[in-house]
Amino acid sequence: MIDAVGVAAALCSMSSFVPQVVKIWRERDAGGVSLRMYVVTVTGFGLWTAYGMMLGSWPLVGSNATCLGLSAAILALKVRFDREAASGQRKRAADCSAAPLSNARPPTSSRSTWRIPPGADGA
Repeated sequence: MIDAVGVAAALCSMSSFVPQVVKIWRERDAGGVSLRMYVVTVTGFGLWTAYGMMLGSWPLVGSNATCLGLSAAILALKVRFDREAASGQRKRAADCSAAPLSNARPPTSSRSTWRIPPGADGA
């Protein structure tokens, strides 16, 4: 019975990362994933794996090594897709700043012609 509880716990822990990996991979977006949380998670699973090795507990090593691999994959995808998104934003910003404005007109005066209608400012 005790072993069954341990196996069930290990299966739940290991399988809990799979939907997140699949979602990030399909959407090519890891914006909703916390970088700090996964750094700590990967570190924790690494330590649990080392602890299991020191004890010679291969079930502990196996389950935590699997969780380590899956959480490390999430962390790697987070870093990869965040970098890709950031470089894409920089590229778009550079493209926009280099493109001439076709409808640009020189200002007619040094004073702004925009006025806020009375009552529109919420006062």
